[in-house]
Amino acid sequence: MRTRPPRTRTRRLALATATALVLPSSASAADTSPVGFGAGTTGGGGATAVTVSSLDAFKAAVTGDTSKVVRVTGLITLSGQVDIGSNTTVLGVGSASGFTGGGLRLKKVTNVVVRNLNISKPLKPADGITVQASTKVWIDHNSFSSDRDHGKDYYDGLLDINHGSDHVTVSWNTFKDHYKGSLVGHSDNNASEDTGHLRVTYHHNWFNSVNSRIPSLRFGTGHFYDNYVVGADTAVHSRMGAHLLVENNAFRTTTVAVTTNRDSDGDGYANLRGNDLGGAVTEISQVGTFTTAPYAYTAEPASSVVASVTSGAGAGKL
Repeated sequence: MRTRPPRTRTRRLALATATALVLPSSASAADTSPVGFGAGTTGGGGATAVTVSSLDAFKAAVTGDTSKVVRVTGLITLSGQVDIGSNTTVLGVGSASGFTGGGLRLKKVTNVVVRNLNISKPLKPADGITVQASTKVWIDHNSFSSDRDHGKDYYDGLLDINHGSDHVTVSWNTFKDHYKGSLVGHSDNNASEDTGHLRVTYHHNWFNSVNSRIPSLRFGTGHFYDNYVVGADTAVHSRMGAHLLVENNAFRTTTVAVTTNRDSDGDGYANLRGNDLGGAVTEISQVGTFTTAPYAYTAEPASSVVASVTSGAGAGKL
């Protein structure tokens, strides 16, 4: 691993900027629309909801690009992944509905909302959710999990975002007992497709006993704020020229909170402010220019993040 002193950058931020409203956020009041890079995502909107409880019924309900709201009741076993069409909302019923053994794939689609699902044990090569070459995605109040009783490649990622996907918000989810949490940008060799895309906001998520990739971001632009990370080896990872703003998060029993210089041919950039590192170290080789997010948002202080996130994140909290 290379270690270099931080290099301060003074170039003007190319992204448009907006004022962040630094106020406490209520964990009891779920967002009715996404905040961050995924703003404007509506999914199926006001379409009449269809409730399903079997795999065949679910596959039929989420096919196609017409507006639709699909309510999942009960736990459905998957082998591999189910493709979700554009203009879709997938919503779990209650606190115990969702999928196990596989996951969902959003491939070359737009305007998709996934909320209130339990997604567990996605056997390799399936991720819990894959967002691939897709735009306008909101992933909110889901509970992702597996176990760490097997090797790190027994399961795949819990949430992976790749192939030039863009305008994604990941909010109020729990990620638990897993090796590889959330990979954004799948390869060091995919600059031509990913550069200028992979804009992702993570806020108010709880990463509990997830070893790494919290998230791991290549080439894109990420805003990671008001998240709670506990029990990680390497948490936030910026690489291959990615820009990350890491703001007002709380870390506990974590070895490396943020790194920019591991495991890739090129380093990433990271700006940190207002975080409670909880004794974790940082490895920042490049600071970069992403200091202000290009949207309005509410960032609560790190001192209240643990209480807010543990009481408000995950399925069953809407």
